[in-house]
Amino acid sequence: MWDHIYPQTRILPFKAYIDNKHRASGDSFVLQMAPTRPAHGRLSALIVVWLIATAAFVCGAAGLARANPYIVVDVNTQRVISADEPFKRWYPASLAKLMTAYLVFEDMQAGRLDPQAPITFSASAANEPASKMYFAPGTRVTVDSALKMMLVHSANDAARAVAEHAIGGRQAFVNRMNDTAGRLGMTDTHFVNANGMDAMNDPQPGQYTTVRDMAVLAIAIEKSFPEYLYYFTIPGIATDSGKYRNTNLLIGNFDGAMGMKTGFVCSSGYNQVSFAKRNGREVVAVAFGAPSAPARAEKAAELLEAGLKASGGSGPKLDDYLPPPAPDRPVADVTSQICSAEAAANRVILRDADGNLMFSSPYLRPLRKDYPTVDAYRLPNDTEMAANTLEKLTSVPLPYARPAQ
Repeated sequence: MWDHIYPQTRILPFKAYIDNKHRASGDSFVLQMAPTRPAHGRLSALIVVWLIATAAFVCGAAGLARANPYIVVDVNTQRVISADEPFKRWYPASLAKLMTAYLVFEDMQAGRLDPQAPITFSASAANEPASKMYFAPGTRVTVDSALKMMLVHSANDAARAVAEHAIGGRQAFVNRMNDTAGRLGMTDTHFVNANGMDAMNDPQPGQYTTVRDMAVLAIAIEKSFPEYLYYFTIPGIATDSGKYRNTNLLIGNFDGAMGMKTGFVCSSGYNQVSFAKRNGREVVAVAFGAPSAPARAEKAAELLEAGLKASGGSGPKLDDYLPPPAPDRPVADVTSQICSAEAAANRVILRDADGNLMFSSPYLRPLRKDYPTVDAYRLPNDTEMAANTLEKLTSVPLPYARPAQ
């Protein structure tokens, strides 16, 4: 197996933590940092608690990370830089939306689909589980807005609406997803819907992928659709139902981050496909099964940083990096590590006094509460359009009596 050993995260003394602005992460326990320095050079009780909690989290996260699949690939040479369990079957969760986006990009590029064309949220789309836009059935959005909703906010209802809008309907779209996966060389991937979801703790049976195959898809998107890569770099969207940050926490916080997508169900843990450019180097990193969203971002940053600094020409070619024949391999399920009561109790999340999320990774900048957005609003409905038309009228002719005959 092509493998590379990365240095493990170290617990720094508290002063070094302050000086270097390292951030610790998690997703269930919030601890505010005291704004004052401990008197007489002694650690306060709060700092001791922070050190113990951080040590427990890092040890737990590091152990989980070593057990789960990842791959790092040089985009220019398409050679594998490092990998661990690259052919292990895993639930893609919302990473399935990358293939949904690929097909939409393909149709827009070929002129078969107008980015400003309206699509309608059906009752089935509106009933999809979160993350979602919470639009009522009958709501219309443009294809452009739907892409922003599903790639920035990871909206499951928007992804389903896109598939239902396709020629032949939803099932034809899913069939095309699998046909395209085969054509691209994704040798161990199968899709059953456009968003990767069924229920938060019950992924759709028959849906699976590998980190190797997701790297193939990410590079295909980057190479085939450079004009649409900006969708992956949007920091956040403003919509009728609220303001949403990009679920990819590397955007705006990791030097050179260019996308691409995150995913989560209990059975998969926190998945991420990441893409970065720096100093002429381009690297894709895929990691599955992180224990939390912040830990997922830290793992992605670690892999990208190592990949950007490594030589890109010594590993196997991605096209030749194939799984052994084993058609009945099971799909991994990490529910007990992610969504059990014990797992939740062992998670730690830290924020500074201003409420900003703190990372332990030296490669990530602080995640600020405020972030820029682009618009992704719904289209007006028929009643609103009629009202807008009436408001624009400057004069309305009055009825008059007909002359006597």
